[in-house]
Amino acid sequence: MENKFVHLHVHSHYSILDGMSKVPDLIDKCLRTGMNAMALTDHGNMFGIKELTDYAIKVNKKTKGAIGEQQAILDNPESTDEAKAAATEEIAKLKNKIFKPIIGCECYCARRKHTDHDNTFRIDEAGKSIIADSSGWHLILIAKNKHGYQNLCKIVSKAWVDGYYNRPRIDKDLLVQYHEDLIVCSACLGGELPKKIMSDDLEGAEATAKWFKDLFGDDYYIEIQRHKTDKPNGNTSVYEAEQRVNPQLVAIAQKLGIKVVCTNDVHFVEEEHSEAHERLVCLSTGKLLSDPQRMTYTKQEWLKTSVISLKPLKILLKWQTKLKSTVSSPTLSCLSSRSLKISERKRSIVNGSRKKSCSTSSLRMRTIMWC
Repeated sequence: MENKFVHLHVHSHYSILDGMSKVPDLIDKCLRTGMNAMALTDHGNMFGIKELTDYAIKVNKKTKGAIGEQQAILDNPESTDEAKAAATEEIAKLKNKIFKPIIGCECYCARRKHTDHDNTFRIDEAGKSIIADSSGWHLILIAKNKHGYQNLCKIVSKAWVDGYYNRPRIDKDLLVQYHEDLIVCSACLGGELPKKIMSDDLEGAEATAKWFKDLFGDDYYIEIQRHKTDKPNGNTSVYEAEQRVNPQLVAIAQKLGIKVVCTNDVHFVEEEHSEAHERLVCLSTGKLLSDPQRMTYTKQEWLKTSVISLKPLKILLKWQTKLKSTVSSPTLSCLSSRSLKISERKRSIVNGSRKKSCSTSSLRMRTIMWC
């Protein structure tokens, strides 16, 4: 089974006045383009999770019905060997069409305690003076199973009840208390690691990565994004920052033996929706479209297909060969939608219709597969 890209950083319209995607549209596009799993990671909330799971059940109902029909052929003692062989093959194909909803949230992790609400305490971060307790570092949390879902619900609830200050915030004490069965990704440029790298605090970034690695073990992933844009009015500074940050993230991953995951910061479904999203952001920030100082996105934040989304993996491989490290532990994770097992076997990176094999001697690939 070839590797398939799975989106693990996706915002719906439940990321209020920031995301523009409707949950059914996201799932429909995933299925239409051969991506059979997707995580929903809205900003600070889990408002869209019920709609995600309900719609997944709806779209899977027809497929599971077809599987039942083929299973009936297998269970029928009068079925011929040829009919049973055909039914077995059809069941395997149908199972690959089952959509897996992945429950997550992009949380705001407080720089101090989630209960701190001081609007006079300021710090310097990435070249800017900010109120330390306002908002927080971005952090992707994903439920690994039912227990992980329960812990995620507790964390997000406490963020709203106890940690709300401009944003619903969690902190590292909550992560220690409810870390079991959660998968964590270091998030976008708003995450703690990228922020510290952009502040030239490489030691602090490495210490942060080690803290998460010690707590979450193999369930902690360093996240890489690449939003190169040629769109009119697209924000080019994001890609410039990513070009500065990403090699350092890979170097930290290599040194500490942390796996790397490639994501796209999805805020709308189709490429042509970027213009409408631009206007939504103007409503959110209270700015005019004609304001040159307004907040802008790269316009690359659509739900990209597997072929497009796997391109950054080739760039990561180039970085791997350039970075000198004595650490031999695997660092690069491809995403697939088959099972929740980590494999260190040789895998392929899909590039269009071709498959380029990645040597296990140069880079031992770990593959996260979602069943």
